[in-house]
Amino acid sequence: MIYREEVVLKEQYLEELQEEYNKYKSQNLKLDMSRGKPCSDQLDLSMGMLDALKSDDDLSTAKGVDIRNYGVLDGIPEAKEFFSQMLEVGEEEIIIGGNSSLNMMHDAIARAMLHGVHGSPTPWSKLPKVKFLCPSPGYDRHFAISEFFNMELITVEMTPDGPDMDEVEKLVRDDETIKGMWCVPKYSNPDGVTYSDEVVDRLAEMTTKAEDFRIFWDNAYTVHHLTDEPEQLKNILEACKAAGNPNRVFIFGSTSKITFPGSGVAMMAASKENVDFIKKQLAFQTIGSDKINQMRHVRYFKTFENLEAHMKKQAAIIKPKFDMVLNILERELSDRNIATWSKPKGGYFISLNTLDGCAKEVVQMAAEAGVTLTGAGATYPYGKDPRDRNIRLAPTFPSLEELEKAIEIFCLCVKLVSAKKQ
Repeated sequence: MIYREEVVLKEQYLEELQEEYNKYKSQNLKLDMSRGKPCSDQLDLSMGMLDALKSDDDLSTAKGVDIRNYGVLDGIPEAKEFFSQMLEVGEEEIIIGGNSSLNMMHDAIARAMLHGVHGSPTPWSKLPKVKFLCPSPGYDRHFAISEFFNMELITVEMTPDGPDMDEVEKLVRDDETIKGMWCVPKYSNPDGVTYSDEVVDRLAEMTTKAEDFRIFWDNAYTVHHLTDEPEQLKNILEACKAAGNPNRVFIFGSTSKITFPGSGVAMMAASKENVDFIKKQLAFQTIGSDKINQMRHVRYFKTFENLEAHMKKQAAIIKPKFDMVLNILERELSDRNIATWSKPKGGYFISLNTLDGCAKEVVQMAAEAGVTLTGAGATYPYGKDPRDRNIRLAPTFPSLEELEKAIEIFCLCVKLVSAKKQ
C-alpha cells in the first residue's frame, strides 16, 4: 500500500513538472547560455580604447619604431612591459601576439609537431604516437586542438585543488609518448578551481619520461575575480626554475574577456631559452602582429593598476548574474540530492553535475524549451563524459531577465529528468 502511494505521488509530481515544462516550451524562447561571452555592457567599458591613440607620439615606440609599419616580431616593448605584469614574468620571457591566445596555443602545438620544442630529440609528428593529458572537466577547445593533430587524449580527474597529481605523476613518469598537458590553473573552465601551491610545485618538480614534456598553462582568468578577495595562484615559471625544469611550461593569456574578444591582445610566456627558440620559428610565419592594437591597449590602461580597476567594473556587471544563478540553483535543487555545483570566486563558468546518466537529456530538453547550453560531454576529451553528468553554465552573456528565465527552465529540466531516472 505504501509502495502504491509512492508511485502515485511520483506520477503526480512528474505530471506537474511536465505541465510546467510544456508551458515554457510553448513560448518559443531563444535563450543562449552556451559560451562564455562578455555581454554588451562589458564591451562598453572599453569603448574609450578606440580613441586611445591621439597624437603622433602615440604612433611610435620608445625606440622610434613606427607602429603603423612592418616589424617587431615579438611585440612592442611597451606591451611586453605591461603584459609581463599580468603573467608575472620578465619582459624577456614574453611574446606579444595577435588577438587570440587560442591561436597561439594552436600554433605552438603545430610547431612542436613539425619541428619539436626546445630540446626535442625529434619532431613530435615523427613519433608513432603523441599523448596529451586533459584535466577534466576542462576546456573543450583545448581538447579539440589536440584531437585536430591526431593526439591521443588522456582524461585526468579534477579535484578541488587541481588535477589528480598522483595520477599525473604516474602517467608522465612511465610513458615517454605523453608530451604535454593542458591546464586552466586559475578559476578553471568550468569548475572554477584555482590550483593549490602543492599542485603547482608537483607539476614543476615531477619526473617525466619525455624529456621535452610541456605544460600548456592557459591562465585565461588570471585577473577575472568576482570577489574582493581574489584567489592566489603560485607562479608556475618560477616553480619550474626552482625545480630545475625551467623550460617545462608555456604560459598563455589574453585580453579577450578584458577588452574586446575579437580585438584583444594575446600573449605567450616561457623561459628565455624557449622564447628565443620560438622567435626563430616565428620569423618564418610573420613579421609582426598588430602593433597599433598593442599600443592602443597600453595607452588606454597606462598602468596595471588601471587594468585591475577596470576588472572590478567588469565584476560589478557579471557578479549579479552569477549570484542569481547560484541563488536559483540553491532554491530549486539544493534539497533534492539530484545535483551539485561549483561556487566560483572568479572566471566565467559554473560547473554543475547531475545524477549519472542525466546530462545529455537535460541539455536536450532545455534546447527544446529554447535554452541553448554547452553540449553535454563537451568538457571531456572526445566530447564523452564517462558519467554523463557534467554541464557547463555560462551566465555572462544573457541579460538578468533572460538569465533568470533560462536557469529556471534549466532547473526544471534537471528535476524532470532526475525524477524519471529515480
